[in-house]
Amino acid sequence: MLLAEGAGSGIRMSDIAKRAGVSRQALYLHFQSRGELIIAATLLQDEQEGAQERLTASRTARTGRERLSAFVQAWCAYIPIIYPVARTILYLAETDQEVSDAWRRRMEDMREGCEAAIAALSKDGDLPDHYDETSATDLLWSMLSIRQWELLCQQRGWTQERYAHQIEAAAMRVFCKA
Repeated sequence: MLLAEGAGSGIRMSDIAKRAGVSRQALYLHFQSRGELIIAATLLQDEQEGAQERLTASRTARTGRERLSAFVQAWCAYIPIIYPVARTILYLAETDQEVSDAWRRRMEDMREGCEAAIAALSKDGDLPDHYDETSATDLLWSMLSIRQWELLCQQRGWTQERYAHQIEAAAMRVFCKA
C-alpha cells in the first residue's frame, strides 16, 4: 500500500501525490491533511479486507465468552494485514499531531469492540468481580495493541498462530470467571 512504502522516510503530501501519480493540488482537493488521507487509506483497506465481515461472529455471538473469543480472534487475524500501514501511521504520529489524532480515533474504534465484548461478559455475570467494565475494557484494549503484536511476532519471533492462541487464552483467563 502507498503509505506503507514511506515508513521511516518523513513522507510528505507531495511524496504521496507523486507516488499516486497525481499533483499535490489534486491530492489536496480530496484531503485537507495527512491525517484525513491516512484515515481514508485505512477505511479503504478495511473495506477491501472485509473488516466488517470479520466481526460478524463477534457481533452475533450468543454469550459473552463467545463474543470475547470471536473478537480477539478476529482482531488477532487482522493485525498482520494492517501492520504495514499501522507501522507507517505510528511512525508519522510521533511528529504529526493530525496523524496522531487520526490514529487515536482509529484505535478508539477498536476499543469499542473490546467494550462490547466486556459488556457481554458483564451482562452474562461472567466478568470477575474485581473488574469494572471500563478497567477491563482498557486492559483488553492494551492486550490487543499493535505494539504488543509487533513485540511478540516481529521481535520475539512468535508465529501468528501462537500469538492468536496465547492472547485468546490469556483474555479468557483474565476476563472470565472460573
